[in-house]
Amino acid sequence: MNTLAITSATVGAGLVALSLAPLTAQARPAQPAAGLTWSPCAEESLSGLECATLKMPLDHAVPRGPQITLALSRARHTGTTGYQGALLVNPGGPGGAGRDFALRVASRLPANLKAAYDVVGFDPRGVGASSPALSCDTGYFKPVRPDYVPRTGPIETTWLRKSAAYAAACGQKYRSVLPHMRTIDTVEDMDAIRVALGERRLNYFGASYGTYLGAVYATLYPTRVRRMVLDSNVRPSGVWYDDNLDQDRTFERNIDALFGWIAKYDAIYHLGTTQRAVRDFYYATQEKLAAAPAGGIVGADELDDAFLVAGYIDLGSYWPLLASALARYKAGDTAPLVNAYTTFGATTDDNGYAVYNAVQCTDVAWPRDWARWRQDNRRLYAQGYRFETWSNAWYNAPCAFWPARAGRPIDIGGVSALPPVLLFQATDDAATPYAGGLEMNRRLKGSRLVIEDGGRTHGVVERGNACVDDKFAAYLATGALPANQSHCARLPEPVPPSTVAARGLTTEWFPPVLRRP
Repeated sequence: MNTLAITSATVGAGLVALSLAPLTAQARPAQPAAGLTWSPCAEESLSGLECATLKMPLDHAVPRGPQITLALSRARHTGTTGYQGALLVNPGGPGGAGRDFALRVASRLPANLKAAYDVVGFDPRGVGASSPALSCDTGYFKPVRPDYVPRTGPIETTWLRKSAAYAAACGQKYRSVLPHMRTIDTVEDMDAIRVALGERRLNYFGASYGTYLGAVYATLYPTRVRRMVLDSNVRPSGVWYDDNLDQDRTFERNIDALFGWIAKYDAIYHLGTTQRAVRDFYYATQEKLAAAPAGGIVGADELDDAFLVAGYIDLGSYWPLLASALARYKAGDTAPLVNAYTTFGATTDDNGYAVYNAVQCTDVAWPRDWARWRQDNRRLYAQGYRFETWSNAWYNAPCAFWPARAGRPIDIGGVSALPPVLLFQATDDAATPYAGGLEMNRRLKGSRLVIEDGGRTHGVVERGNACVDDKFAAYLATGALPANQSHCARLPEPVPPSTVAARGLTTEWFPPVLRRP
């Protein structure tokens, strides 16, 4: 399960003998941290932001031991009065780069909040411009890959060998780093960032996996929280094996919604007048691509990878573009399908996937007996959860072989000194299903949950839904809170152009969502 940090739509061995103490809510006090020296960011993608770096212990229990470097960005507040401090932001993942997220968040704030807050992003340990930046096997996702569905023993064996080899490569390259890639390590980094920023209490906005970071921070350091917004919430009791199985069910629902939408516009796409007919065409296309990959790169797996984005977001041009690509393929034109894969599905940088595994596989214990994985995923697939089940299983399979001993999860909540946290959740979010928002609401006492009824998009804040965004803005401005479990209507589904050929791509950000980095 991934919580995919994405700023444009692009698109889950020998063991090291280590002794890790169980994690508890008795966190260490914050260590002193050096200040930050800001200067204009050099990267064009971060134009308008300031950048800085911060040295950090690899192991916070050994502050004078080996050091790592975190890369940060800042959008400066624009006002001369009413400054409310820094707002630390995280887009999710694990494995999502966060410096450009500060630009995205700041650009969409209303003027009064731009005036009041510095928006600070950071590439978490192991990610992006932070050092070291992890990468285990740059060719791991090279197409065309073996069929995700292990219809034969040799296919399953091939994937198991690939997964074990990936885990072994990570262990060989980062033997001393992997034990310190848990959520708790990044939470300690966040507190050191708070100190370096000179903030007595933390303002924080996290999406997707970023909600889990925020919830762990709030549990360990409740008196150090000022305001906290968590958008599209991880289910804490499911981290991480069970949360991934939950996704298989909810992605199936959302891909079926796409098929139903395509059927609604059959006069344009000509792929079937019913959801069932479009679904059948999709899987017939998948079989055809397995035999003859489009452009030599889009096989059965790659088709699923391209269409996975449709489960994350149903706004903007995603659904129309994917439907058009499928329709054009039916007419004999493979180029749009190849473009959809390279734009949405291709994993061109191993860094995000390496960190995704490094965090989730080390956070908590995963089943080590592959028979458990086989049984659970075969059951879901047999129940009709066909789209995501096996691709999700193989995406996470390195955790069955991970070469660092897992820690124990934090028991989220149970603290009385925490200020009210504002939560947002769409009822039909596939990546972080609705149950996660309800559970987080129960665990974080005094929190308020805003529900987007019928929403399928992962990450609902700053999407243009005034009901959602007004509550977000009011909370950051004054601390004003809505009634708990208040409701907002979802944004409307897209309307396609009148012809398949009338097609332009307008990408929309979506956060890292427990499945694609």
